[in-house]
Amino acid sequence: MNEKKQKILTDIKDGLIVSCQAREGWPMYGADIMAAFATAAEQGGAIGIRANKPENIAAIKQKVRLPIVGINKVWDPDYSVYITPTYNSAAEVIAAGCDIVAIDATLRRRPNGETLPEIIHHIKQNHPDVLIMGDVSTFEEGVKSVEYGVDIVSTTLAGYTEYTSHITGADFALVERLAKALETPVVAEGKIHDKEEARRMLELGAHAVVVGTAITRPEIITRWFADEIKSCR
Repeated sequence: MNEKKQKILTDIKDGLIVSCQAREGWPMYGADIMAAFATAAEQGGAIGIRANKPENIAAIKQKVRLPIVGINKVWDPDYSVYITPTYNSAAEVIAAGCDIVAIDATLRRRPNGETLPEIIHHIKQNHPDVLIMGDVSTFEEGVKSVEYGVDIVSTTLAGYTEYTSHITGADFALVERLAKALETPVVAEGKIHDKEEARRMLELGAHAVVVGTAITRPEIITRWFADEIKSCR
């Protein structure tokens, strides 16, 4: 691993990566808003930003100096994989300036007949300075993604694949098991809703922690409070 990649891994260790994302139709949608969220996250002590789509990554890149984890969500009714599902989708966010490209690292079918090993190979061949984060939902997927060459394993998809839908909260067991089994850094992500859960992930061996909804989805945070207040009536 070259010095640039190693420095990024060192910079994000034991820190908080804030996921700044909003789909079209959501209240916070827009590149300017995502850049503002990223700026606020940097001021609050985040050590990295996770962002979706080239236009948002480019806007954030102009505002913050933090490492950016780039993803490119593409929905296709014929495929379950939507987080950076193809090589071209990865190349687009790399061109926008991300330092780490995150891809779905499950073993599910992808568009164009592409396979996970092929996508990883092409990224490494054409973009040697960019780290690859493999988003997984199970222990087996994490191990396999490392065999295929990812630089970081993230538990992003735990609870979000059809075979892990029974997982309703942060998957502490998966993070701990992966961290113990792998030399590759493991990033905890998915359903982490408060600072105590984030701290516990680090105590279990996570290299870093990603938090999104609990920081950058004010409409959902408001609903949490509103529902709790209603339950007291």
